[in-house]
Amino acid sequence: MMSHTRHPFRQILKRPTQLALAMLLLFAMPGCNYFIVLGYLIGGPPQVEPAFEKATGKSFTDRNVQVAVVCYAPDDLTKIHDNIDQMLARRLTLLLTRNHIKTISPMEVQTWMENNPDWDNAVDIGREFDVNYVVFVDMSAYSMYEPPGHTLFRGRCEAIVSVYEMETDGDGKRIYNRELNSVYPIQVPRSAAEISYETFRNEYFNRLAEEVGRLFYPHGSGDDITSAT
Repeated sequence: MMSHTRHPFRQILKRPTQLALAMLLLFAMPGCNYFIVLGYLIGGPPQVEPAFEKATGKSFTDRNVQVAVVCYAPDDLTKIHDNIDQMLARRLTLLLTRNHIKTISPMEVQTWMENNPDWDNAVDIGREFDVNYVVFVDMSAYSMYEPPGHTLFRGRCEAIVSVYEMETDGDGKRIYNRELNSVYPIQVPRSAAEISYETFRNEYFNRLAEEVGRLFYPHGSGDDITSAT
């Protein structure tokens, strides 16, 4: 039987080789480009400061901070696109959690909203779950197809992203507001003959959640490149 035991010595040998190749690449580059490459090797690609932190000086990753996510879509949208608000809330919460932000389960938030249909605003939810911040995404427009027909996919969403900061007495106020005009893909639509509706919808919701999420956590400066086509 062939052994699948790893050889640590071989792994160690690979590291100097990779470093040597990187150094050769540095010296082969003209001008000051090697400083850019060296920065990538040491610290990774440059990160963009979250727009929320830049605007408010506050951070969701501060110690003991907890966040609730609420997404709302009016009846005229949910009648055509079922559960789009819940889908976005789940994916956005997952992204925040992956980026070291402590969140409330979106299922708990949704259950409370269904059991309390008279809830009035995001502060009500922040008070119920005793969180520090509530991210409220108010969706006003959503579509999946490129007009005028149904042969090309291009996701679009218009929304207002707001953040409410909660006080210890259960009151809260809006401290951040941002318009979202999402289009995906950016350059050209996708043929409906090449990708299923479900697959494209999942792809777009992942992208939409990322667009909102990057307002609150750092991201690479070149992250938009993959969505260009």
